[in-house]
Amino acid sequence: MDDVSEVGGVSEEPQRTDHGPLAGFTVGVTAARRADELGALLQRRGATVLHAPALRIVPLADDGELMAATKRIVDQAPDVVVATTAIGFRGWVEAADGWGLGEALLERLRTVELLARGPKVKGAVRAAGLTERWSPASESMAEVLDRLLEEGVEGRRIAVQLHGEPLPGFVEALREGGAEVVGVPVYRWLPPEDLAPVDRLLDAAVSRGVDAVTFTSAPAAVSLLGRAEERGLLPELLAAFGHDVLPACVGPVTAVPLQAHGVDTVQPERFRLGPLVQLLCQELPGRARALPVAGHRLEIRGHAVLVDGELRTVPPAGMSLLRTLARRPGWVVPRAELLRALPGTGRDEHAVETAMARLRTSLGTPKLIQTVVKRGYRLALDPPTDAKYTTD
Repeated sequence: MDDVSEVGGVSEEPQRTDHGPLAGFTVGVTAARRADELGALLQRRGATVLHAPALRIVPLADDGELMAATKRIVDQAPDVVVATTAIGFRGWVEAADGWGLGEALLERLRTVELLARGPKVKGAVRAAGLTERWSPASESMAEVLDRLLEEGVEGRRIAVQLHGEPLPGFVEALREGGAEVVGVPVYRWLPPEDLAPVDRLLDAAVSRGVDAVTFTSAPAAVSLLGRAEERGLLPELLAAFGHDVLPACVGPVTAVPLQAHGVDTVQPERFRLGPLVQLLCQELPGRARALPVAGHRLEIRGHAVLVDGELRTVPPAGMSLLRTLARRPGWVVPRAELLRALPGTGRDEHAVETAMARLRTSLGTPKLIQTVVKRGYRLALDPPTDAKYTTD
């Protein structure tokens, strides 16, 4: 026999999942690189994706800073080279090939102490025909730093592959220890040429039109926060992140700019796109409100509702009404209050009746919302079944 739990008098069978765990939710994607991959992962799980690349990447072959750093390393061998990302290391070697420096760079890297941050970077190093001296299983830059400081860095020349994200304290700690640090900027982040998608995402976030915003790089977070500040929306954005819009970061380094503004983020245990999406599949449905209403299970999501596990798309005006009713389930909400909740309406309470009729049609079960004559509307909340009554 299947397990069945009771929720306020409603037998709650296992929820249907053919619609995907993220159905009814809208997720903002700030990534520039691998945005299509992340968007596809989210859409396959039912999410509506709002893509707003907060950055653009300078192509490696066009980056004069990387060419200059590469020539410095070829001309004067460092003692240590720290490879931090697989895609960055591969891009560096490919760019050096394009400049006619590929063989000279590889030959130089064979003579140095080459450290690879994690298994993916190690794979890229070996694919280039090189062998790393050491790689931490944790993929932690802190562990790499600890090893270098334990070995002693006084007077040593250390090249660090930068990858567009801050390495909090890493370079500073090496220099304080007496090392000469050569930065290798394998790609650089610049603001997007078209700010319209970023502005649309900001507007959606502050109006609670998205349920989550994903960040896969710290510069993307810096860019979004900076644009919000330029538009005078930073306090509203931070308030949205604090209450209604979930900021999800691929890892702790990515979260640093948000945390500097007091924003708590969620992060997967493994710093990859797949685990990030799986985390959203757990977090967002867990934040959705579920109510026993008129013998049905009503779960209110971002732009849709699950009625007994069946996904029902609801127009924006209807979602505004439903959320207002759900703040006080079972209580009568006056028409005037519902009118204020409707976006862009005037003083005619007939707009509430029109939107309410459409909402009931969308839900497919009109009895979920009751009309209280001359007063307003209420969600037909079921009484709890475990209420205890005593008599004197």
